[in-house]
Amino acid sequence: MSDNKNLSDEEIVEQVRSKDREMYSIIIERYQHKLTRYVTHLVYDKDIALDIVQSTFIKAFINLNSFDTKKKFSSWIYRIAHNEAMNSIKKYKKEIKMPEGFDFPSDEDITKDFEKKENIIKVEKCLEKIPVLYSEPLSLFYLDEKTYEEISDILRIPMGTVATRISRAKIALKHICQKN
Repeated sequence: MSDNKNLSDEEIVEQVRSKDREMYSIIIERYQHKLTRYVTHLVYDKDIALDIVQSTFIKAFINLNSFDTKKKFSSWIYRIAHNEAMNSIKKYKKEIKMPEGFDFPSDEDITKDFEKKENIIKVEKCLEKIPVLYSEPLSLFYLDEKTYEEISDILRIPMGTVATRISRAKIALKHICQKN
């Protein structure tokens, strides 16, 4: 067996095809670590990569008769691994993980933005339950970030009335939102 380890990949393939299928284990030993490292860099998940490599060895074994021994075996098996990885990425593209420690540099606080959007949704639901007379100026002020003066122009009411309606709307909104 030690003499067999000195054989080229192509020579081993010839022997596996003709008489000794057990020699395929030498191919697995030679390529398992290399293919796992390669595929892990494609899918960013060690467990998925191991599954893909296993699938690669199975496909390579099944299709060993189609391999042209005049060409490089390593290129052929890497191509199978590549195809298997791409199929996996397409199949699970929504689940493919980013590399550990990967981060998009940004000055934005996405948690804060998310919480703000979530609060807006809650407030909008509560606003639906109070009269338009009060909900309109309140939504213009908080959701559309308009000033009292702008609200006064939009609704064509005095600024004092805007302030009164917003104040009353806050009280009504507080009672409704606390019930939910």
